[in-house]
Parts: sequence; structure tokens; C-alpha cells
Amino acid sequence: MKILLAEDHDNLREIIEDYLVVHGYVVESFDNGEDAYYSFLTESYDLVLLDVMMPDMSGFEVSQQLKANPETSEIPIIFLTALNSTADIVKGFQVGGNDFISKPFNKEELIIRVTHQISLIAAKRIIVAQTEELRKTITGRDKLYSVIAHDLRSPMGSIKMVLNMLILNLPSESIGEEMYELLTMANQTTEDVFSLLDNLLKWTKSQIGKLKVVYQDVDMVEVTEGVIEIFSMVAGLKKIGIRLEAPERLGVYADIDMIKTVIRNLISNAIKFSNEGTEILVIVQEQDDMAVVSVKDSGCGIDEENQKKLLHTDTHFSTFGTNNEEGSGLGLLLCQDFVIKNGGKLWFTSVKGEGSTFSFSIPLKK
Repeated sequence: MKILLAEDHDNLREIIEDYLVVHGYVVESFDNGEDAYYSFLTESYDLVLLDVMMPDMSGFEVSQQLKANPETSEIPIIFLTALNSTADIVKGFQVGGNDFISKPFNKEELIIRVTHQISLIAAKRIIVAQTEELRKTITGRDKLYSVIAHDLRSPMGSIKMVLNMLILNLPSESIGEEMYELLTMANQTTEDVFSLLDNLLKWTKSQIGKLKVVYQDVDMVEVTEGVIEIFSMVAGLKKIGIRLEAPERLGVYADIDMIKTVIRNLISNAIKFSNEGTEILVIVQEQDDMAVVSVKDSGCGIDEENQKKLLHTDTHFSTFGTNNEEGSGLGLLLCQDFVIKNGGKLWFTSVKGEGSTFSFSIPLKK
């Protein structure tokens, strides 16, 4: 570790320098503030010891200059001074000082204070290095997720389209019940995988800051109707009805793609966790200057212990649907992220064995 020492008292400067060298430090010493300051043009230091009262430039002035320069602003400064009034100490901290040693002082105190600041430097460097390593790891992971999701999404989309066409054009009577059931299962699995990839792609883009909110006029009723229409066939495979209660129109100013993603995930989950032959109720209404969308099912519900794990990234939770449809737990996190980005909030109520209601709010258009 290299230390800059600026002290205009020759004997004291030599004593301090010798003592620091004995303890393993490299020391560059100066008898005035100006030379000490300009030494930073050619040298770098880990710690600065500054006398306050010096010719040409005081220790306080040197500290101000160093803290004003981004390249030297992080270097810790210890003032050596006979000034020990409260005003002087306050000023020292105001100009960037990290510690004070009042003259006269003993050598042991000097070494302890220097060692303390050096330890803080070492700890900070370790934290910075670990933070950067973690950042690179997270960035690499997110890029990998994004590439995987993007590259798989297109072929899965094609498979999904073909399976949908087959189901629509090949009734069970023509291919047999068993083959039709297998085709239906394959279609559902493909739908789940496609939805997972879509959520994963959007989640990673959102986390790395590449997914921006694009605000526009949105009719929540129209958007909800569109999503329900898309999911009507999937719901029909489980003989589940979807009923909408909504006004003619309810306008918000939000990102339409994010809103569609939220509604799609909530309805998809409701279908997944509803029993055959039941009904899903979707309500769009105005409450306290907010547009509120609620998706209510009468399915299996969530027990109290698992309710605590939902909507938290650090307590990842997923489960299986009523027909063993597999969930990733990512959809609800994405919904919460998108809702918050649009100025709203997401919440739910659930009773085990009775069903769940997931709701979100978006500010009304002003």
C-alpha cells in the first residue's frame, strides 16, 4: 500500500515516514500542500495523510481538490492537525476527510487509524470486484435465457399453429377418441411451453432493462375481450366457460402489450387450475380512479403456506394444474413486474379447495 504524507514540520514528517515504512508501507512525503497535490499527476496512492496548516495550499484545500476529481475522489484522507475545535473537525469532514488525528499523537494511534482505513479500502475493493463478477454472471445468465427463449419460441409457435389446425379440422369421429385425446394433450403441452418461452423472453428483457413501457390509449374491456376470445378454445378443451362482466369501455393510458400479457397469464392460470365443467369469471370495473381487472376461478385454490411464496422472486413457487398442467411460477412474477411498470398493483385472494381471484389495477386515463 502506498501512502502520501504531507507535513511541513520536518522532524515530525521524518518520524511518521520512518514509522510507516517499518510497518510495511511505501511512503511519498512532501513539506507543502501544493507539491503533494501535483504529485497526483504522475503517482497514485492508496491513502493520504495531510497536515492541515501548510504553506502554499492547506490540507483542507488539497482535500477539496482531490475530492473534486473523479480519479482521486475515493482515496481516503486522514488529517493530522493541532486544530481540534468542533468547527475545524466539521470543516474537515465537509471537505472530504475520513478521519482526524489530533497533534500531539502517539505512534500506535497513527498505525491503528491508518490500518483501519487501509482495511476499509481492501474490503471495498473486494466488494466492488465481487459485485462486478456477480453482475457479469447475471448478465450472462439473462442473455442465455433470452437466446434460448428467442430461438425456441419461433419453432414452438409453428408447432402450436399446426396442432391447432389439426384439432379444428380433424374431429374425434374421423381419427378416433384416443388419437384425438393425444392430439389435444400435445396441443396443451405445446401451448404451455410456448407461454413459458414467451414469459421467459419478456422477463429477461425486463430485468436487463431492454423492455420499455410504451404508453398509449388502451380500452381495458376491448383488450380483455380479445384475450378471452383467444383462450376460449383452450378453455373449451376442459369444458370450462369464461364469462365477462364489464362496462362498454374503460380507458387507461398504458402499454397494451404488457396489459395483454398480464391478462393472458391470469386467464391461462385460471384455466389451468380450474376443474372441468366450471366457469371462470372475468370482471373489469372502475374503482377509485383505477381500472381493475379480476379473474376468478372455482378451482383447487392455494393453501396459506404457499400463498406467502407467491409474487416473491426469492421464494419461487410453482405447482400443477387440475389436469397435471405444469406451471413455472414465472408468469405471476412477470405480471407483477408489468403491472408495477404501468403504475398499478397486483394482488390475490385464495381459499384451498374453493378457488382463487387474481386482480390488478391500472390508473384510469385522465
